[in-house]
Amino acid sequence: MTRYSYPGTPTHRDDGRGAAVFALARAWAAGIVVLVVTEYVQATVVYEHVATPERMETFGGRLLLIHIPNAICLALAAWAAARVHREPFRDSLPQHVTAAIAVPIVAQLLNMAVQWEEMAAEGLFMSNAVLAVGCVSGYMVARLQDDA
Repeated sequence: MTRYSYPGTPTHRDDGRGAAVFALARAWAAGIVVLVVTEYVQATVVYEHVATPERMETFGGRLLLIHIPNAICLALAAWAAARVHREPFRDSLPQHVTAAIAVPIVAQLLNMAVQWEEMAAEGLFMSNAVLAVGCVSGYMVARLQDDA
């Protein structure tokens, strides 16, 4: 016997009071997993093997080896969170945007809090630009997949 057969219980999992919060938490969990995995790959492959001190001296080198891979990681995290955020909560624009971009924003805030004393103006500007590009591109790809 399931809990659905009792009188007064919701017949669907979408009817419960905490269903919207659970849908957000599930989306955020997916975004966190994707962000951790992609950042780990970035740190082990790019930073340890490709990023040499000579390449990191120029703006183009930093853009190519730090900022673009970060944008890809953030976009993948936003995309994964948006894809996991389920119906019918996906139809609410504020909930869906919150589900998609909360993990990248919190990760950026945590990164800035940890590295605040060492952060240069270029790093602050570029990391926030990367955050915006990553969030928008990840959310828009998920929306395009929903429409298709």
